[in-house]
Amino acid sequence: MDKVKEPSVANTFYTGDPSELKTQIESFIRESKNQYPISTRAVIVPHAGLVYSGRLAYEGISQLDRSIKNIFIFAPAHRVGFQGLGLTSYDYWKTPLGTIGVNQDITRDLIDKFGANYNDEALTSEHSIEIQVPIIQYIFDEVKIIPVLLGQADFQDVTKIIEEYYPNPEYGFIVSSDLSHFLTNEEAFKLDHQTAFMIERGNLNGFKYEMACGAVGIAGLVNFANKKNWSLVRIDMTNSSWVTGDKSRVVGYGTWFLLEGDKNNFIKEYYSNFLIDLSKVVLKSSFDKEQRTIDYPQIMDEFGASFVTLEKNGMLRGCIGSIIAHQPLINDLVQNTRNAAFSDPRFNPLRPEELDELKIAISILTAPAKIEFENEEDLLNKIVPNKDGIIIKDGNYQAVYLPSVWEQIPDKKMFLNSLKVKAGLPETHFSNTFEAFRYETVYIKEE
Repeated sequence: MDKVKEPSVANTFYTGDPSELKTQIESFIRESKNQYPISTRAVIVPHAGLVYSGRLAYEGISQLDRSIKNIFIFAPAHRVGFQGLGLTSYDYWKTPLGTIGVNQDITRDLIDKFGANYNDEALTSEHSIEIQVPIIQYIFDEVKIIPVLLGQADFQDVTKIIEEYYPNPEYGFIVSSDLSHFLTNEEAFKLDHQTAFMIERGNLNGFKYEMACGAVGIAGLVNFANKKNWSLVRIDMTNSSWVTGDKSRVVGYGTWFLLEGDKNNFIKEYYSNFLIDLSKVVLKSSFDKEQRTIDYPQIMDEFGASFVTLEKNGMLRGCIGSIIAHQPLINDLVQNTRNAAFSDPRFNPLRPEELDELKIAISILTAPAKIEFENEEDLLNKIVPNKDGIIIKDGNYQAVYLPSVWEQIPDKKMFLNSLKVKAGLPETHFSNTFEAFRYETVYIKEE
């Protein structure tokens, strides 16, 4: 006879009334801020009570591809301590919305291949998996779950499981995790944004349990994304104060989706018009002083480095940018648009009558990577024309060229010599302290 797990946290973490539960989930649909035009196979979502973090959980889970037939749920154990990965022996899990099947074939595979074990005791009172199930049931017509409770576990095990099953498009993955716990609103904002920066840059050095209770699952997914050169994109972030109004002791929530590709190329493909229009609004508001509110996708709140180039009648009219991502991309674009118009020392400040004559180009940069070389000839051999943006440094001298400069200076030697002159150095300069860095850009130009 099939074993059915009864709900453990109905009427505590979510309502036990089926009609009220369905109505609550439908309210998440109306309140959703998710504007991303693609589906995904993996998400990070919060697991607090639905009244607190349900909207963000819905926004993440609803991003999953509807063709998925099996969903892994990686979640931390809060109430029972144990080593490794805990699985369920139940064939079905029940919520007020009905029953959902557990894929026991995959569960047995996890035992055989990854050393996981059944641990119904730990799962009995655990909320971090069950809280996701009603949302899954509402969104998917036919799907099974594979609950994986993470005790004292190695994040590499999570990565290995994802690697094993990701090639099959019928498998999806949910990492269940809240962020900071019981800090003030101001403290939580700082720590949660630090966590977000680490997730979004794929660098979890120094990532600690106090930053996210599901740190093992998050690290496992980030590690998987890094191996694929893929990205995690923010859908939304908030904390419990938006419901309770109490900012003295909050819990942080965030949700991200896995992007199969480069984040900057994703921005170019879907948000080029938005970025150009944003720069136009910034320029116009600089003259009419009108305050404008702009709705934008959360990916623009991720840290990014940009250059903004203004052209008038085909000639350069201003160009200012950032080499290192040090602030949200949207702030960087706004600042560099204004600086290109009014603070480029090569040009007089922009005049309002010039606005209609301008064309705007935006470059979004990857993080610079140092080029190792033995001498100038070796450096030239390692530079890739029409692809590499180049930064040079020597003491207090520094200069940068965008990859678009190759259109004007296609010869590598001339390119490097011109960059030296821009830095204030002689064309013939070279020394033991000379450094060079490469980066790439996506280039967005107004038609």
